[in-house]
Amino acid sequence: MNKKHCLFCDEIVPTIPEGDYDRYMSCSCSPGGSYRLLRASYEPVQALPQKMKRDMFHILSAYIRERTDCGDKISLSASDLEPITNDPSIPLTLQEKGNRLLHFLYRHSDGAGKPVVIHPLSSSYNLTYSPNLQELVYLIDMLINEQLLLREGMTFRLTEKGWGEAIASAGDKRKEPCFLLIPDEEDLRTEWSDKLLPKIEQCGYQPHLLSYWKTQSQDKISLELIADSKLIIADITDRAPEVYLMAGYALALKIPVIWTVNNRDADTLHSQVEDIRPLVWNTAEELTDVLVQRLKG
Repeated sequence: MNKKHCLFCDEIVPTIPEGDYDRYMSCSCSPGGSYRLLRASYEPVQALPQKMKRDMFHILSAYIRERTDCGDKISLSASDLEPITNDPSIPLTLQEKGNRLLHFLYRHSDGAGKPVVIHPLSSSYNLTYSPNLQELVYLIDMLINEQLLLREGMTFRLTEKGWGEAIASAGDKRKEPCFLLIPDEEDLRTEWSDKLLPKIEQCGYQPHLLSYWKTQSQDKISLELIADSKLIIADITDRAPEVYLMAGYALALKIPVIWTVNNRDADTLHSQVEDIRPLVWNTAEELTDVLVQRLKG
């Protein structure tokens, strides 16, 4: 694996070539994650005037960290940098920057008072779109004084007030991505969209329907989506090879998979898939009830 200098956080990190892009792995811009930069943009971005780098790069690092922490896939080129830094959603005031820290803690905790470790703190000032560690420390002290935050070393906890403030300013953005693998049938897609998806969303997931793909390029897209998901619901009613491939890929990545099958095909599954033990359904309403019980359990 090659290593390369991340232009935005100034770390040397592993990179993986992906077509015309390089994927930067686990730098301070995306701890435990990654982002992609167009390879042809590396030299032009590196050659930018120092003042532009000083004004822009900490914002870009923060943007990458926030978006990838929310589960988004980020691919950048030189032409994206200025629009991102001028985006109205970028926080400018101390209050807005402090809220970004509350949002981060909210995404990573189960409730008020639950601990979240930020380590190393010294390279985490991009959590608040701050240009340096000094501003992050100032914002932490500000939130503590406002009784929104508790700190013990590198461990942080939202107070009840802080938890409420995070919800009020960000809304519940912690829904986990979930994909439902279904046959490419319009009636089934419509029925599941109307009946299953809203109930699954109420269980804390952001569900998406993914019909069985056929072309090589679509297979690649599908596998990338699967890798970013937190739950797979795989319907094997038609016993399509594609669904076994994608669900098996999810299992290899230790992503939970719930198998389902329509009752008409339940007795005709191949012997080699007996251990899958899918949920058997007759109607979308029945499957919805069973899935909700499983997800809440």
